[in-house]
Amino acid sequence: MSPIEFALLAFVLACALVTAVLRDVLGSIIAFAAYSLGIAVIWVVLRAPDVGLTEAAVGAGVTTVLFLLTIAKTVRPGDGRTFERVDLPALGVALALVAVLATTLGALPPVGAADTPIATSDVTAYYLDYAYEEAGVENAVTAVLASYRGFDTLGEAVVVYSAGVGILVVLGKEVFE
Repeated sequence: MSPIEFALLAFVLACALVTAVLRDVLGSIIAFAAYSLGIAVIWVVLRAPDVGLTEAAVGAGVTTVLFLLTIAKTVRPGDGRTFERVDLPALGVALALVAVLATTLGALPPVGAADTPIATSDVTAYYLDYAYEEAGVENAVTAVLASYRGFDTLGEAVVVYSAGVGILVVLGKEVFE
């Protein structure tokens, strides 16, 4: 694991922990937005920029705005505590689950390795051999996203567009009330 990947992982875990234990709702929302932005950067590092862009737009952008609009309409309780009390049995179960899942990380191939099962599959070979002539574009990634995975890409675009329209509708109602 490179230092950048380790730093990103530490950042995301810290943001998740702060989101879970911070008592202040506004602080939790900000920590959650930072968490979502960190996950988006991780997707980009893992060479999935389309997923990273969707995570940044929906997770860090739209969700954060909706949370902020929600707390603007509610009363924020304040009893003087900064952090929630941690349920130790639940924390133990969560840490045990993370430990079990972490044991599988060693079986994963390095990101971008040429000898991974995906890179050497028949589907990948087909895409690289026929993408240019079938899709009529000069970039194999564009061919896969726009042609072979067209419905998936359309679905992602619809989600981002719908979230944007939802925000505009909510903001429009805020302006007229």
